[in-house]
Amino acid sequence: MRSTRGLAPTDAGQRFYDHALRAIDEADQAEQAVRESSEGLSGRLRIGAAVTFARLHVLPALKSFLDQHPNLSIDIVFDDRSVDLLGEGVDVALRMGTLDDSTMTARRISSARRFVVGTPSYFAEAGIPQTPVDLNRHQAVVYSLRGGGESWLFSRGDGSDSTVTLSGRISVNAAEGMRTAVLGHMGFAVASEWMFAPELANGTVQAVLTDRTLPPIDLWAVFPSGRMATTKARAFIAFVEHLLNERNSGAGLTG
Repeated sequence: MRSTRGLAPTDAGQRFYDHALRAIDEADQAEQAVRESSEGLSGRLRIGAAVTFARLHVLPALKSFLDQHPNLSIDIVFDDRSVDLLGEGVDVALRMGTLDDSTMTARRISSARRFVVGTPSYFAEAGIPQTPVDLNRHQAVVYSLRGGGESWLFSRGDGSDSTVTLSGRISVNAAEGMRTAVLGHMGFAVASEWMFAPELANGTVQAVLTDRTLPPIDLWAVFPSGRMATTKARAFIAFVEHLLNERNSGAGLTG
């Protein structure tokens, strides 16, 4: 289409141009994948990850992944929020819970149980809840970024399910804040076993109402929309998947 300011593409032309750019990008990625399969992984892998999950589970084991790929460098973007993968140049992100953006390419890696958790000191002072309704008399540490809010369905094998909406004086927008508040005896939280794995293992934190189940939380590998996963990204996801499978079988986690 010709205009008084010069040439402007038609809609069809713009679609063709966008498609051509994607095709070139995919060809470049395919060429890199072939090269990496024969020469080994190299270059830089940029990963997005929730702060607490990466700190507790990914970073402590990352040395073994780097030892396997000595020519690879890792750049981790820590953020509990969903970052713009393309804008941040992220190759793959680890995200938990429900995915907001349905246009992204995602693969479920694992899942974990959720529990009501608090310190023994907190429950000694506030009392141990015997039913979900008892939580209304307790102080919840609320995680404001959680999709769906703080209404929780507690299920039981006999069908006596109950939904409880939690409230408390402390609300945080980062999982690290939730951990700090709970470990500081300020209240209880509904959290995944991933978030308090060390403390659940050593007794610093205890789970209550364990005769009921809460909806599990999923861990996803998310890739930029319209792009194939790089060989580096696939290798990293396989590493995380293997890591969690080992811990699931060794520590009673669910996968």
